[in-house]
Amino acid sequence: QVQLVESGGDLVQPGGSLRLSCAASGSIFSIYAMGWYRQAPGKQRELVAGITSGGSTNYAKSVKGRFTISRDNAKNTVYLQMNSLKPEDTAVYYCNANYTDYEGWLYDYWGQGTQVTVSS
Repeated sequence: QVQLVESGGDLVQPGGSLRLSCAASGSIFSIYAMGWYRQAPGKQRELVAGITSGGSTNYAKSVKGRFTISRDNAKNTVYLQMNSLKPEDTAVYYCNANYTDYEGWLYDYWGQGTQVTVSS
């Protein structure tokens, strides 16, 4: 019943920009936090940026100053604005949500991922 739909991944030139979106829908009562993770081939999945429902944010050191995470609570949607993209940003980007359903159970849910490729 719960779905995270990611969009915005694309092929982009170094120095370019992309905006990723993740919309959550389904039997969600309350979202505590949402975030973006990424995984490059042969590497562990890492946190890129996270945001709580109250607006607190956290960024990986490698993207701080270049990426901005934001959210629209009314739409249950988070965004990742990515500027000054580098080839090392190439990865599959996954949306994550920590939420409770209407019965009070806590979940940690993942989207299917969207490919970001930074290349000349």
